[in-house]
Amino acid sequence: MKCVLLAGGRGTRLSEETHLLPKPMIEIGEKPIIWHIMKHYSVYGINEFIICAGYKANVIKDYFLNYKANNSSLHIDLNSNEVSFETKHEENWKVSIVDTGLETNTAGRLKLIQNYIDGESFLMTYGDGVGDVNIEELIKFHNNHGKLVTLTATIPEGRFGAISLEDNKVKSIKEKLDTADKFINGGFFVINKKALDYIENINQQWEMEPLTKIAKDGQLMAFKHRGFWKAMDHLRDKNQLDELASTNNPPWKTW
Repeated sequence: MKCVLLAGGRGTRLSEETHLLPKPMIEIGEKPIIWHIMKHYSVYGINEFIICAGYKANVIKDYFLNYKANNSSLHIDLNSNEVSFETKHEENWKVSIVDTGLETNTAGRLKLIQNYIDGESFLMTYGDGVGDVNIEELIKFHNNHGKLVTLTATIPEGRFGAISLEDNKVKSIKEKLDTADKFINGGFFVINKKALDYIENINQQWEMEPLTKIAKDGQLMAFKHRGFWKAMDHLRDKNQLDELASTNNPPWKTW
């Protein structure tokens, strides 16, 4: 099963960092946050990634093109121009970086990469949030209920849009969080390709029109995650994640 990472937005709320880098490439613990996300999926045998790039896509491309060189000691023979690596970080990853446009919204990015998906379903998450979500249990939950989409519902810090649940079925998605609500959309989706038929144009936001319609049709289920999860929306989030990463055993680390 392939994992799709949304990594094309401008990240304007983190402009202190994103004027130079796309948000998924902002480092926490000296590694881009997207690397942490990919390492987590890899623990569960998910090693094929499709990155939906847009804003500063060249930074993401350069990172993976030069991944081996930048994570190894090098030996260069300047006479023969031969290069050898003392590789310390071997990743069994296959990475496709698809430029899905600068202004394309999240649903549009998914629509544009659908031809790269082989198989009935795929995994998807955002390139700016980390958590210790059990991907194996998430996939099992999705396969058992037979609906089109599973999202991971997680406990919020208090500033995200909330979802209303009934027997793990998503009844509605709210823009604002009420005090009675406990769970929010933490990403980490499993999506049947048929769900992409709900996307009418590339300007739609996945979390709004398509996902709302999927929920109304009873095709959206929630996998409850009570462990660690945190999105990097603002500079304070980046600083908090960086501080946690500096412990060498951050709460999202599963590898």
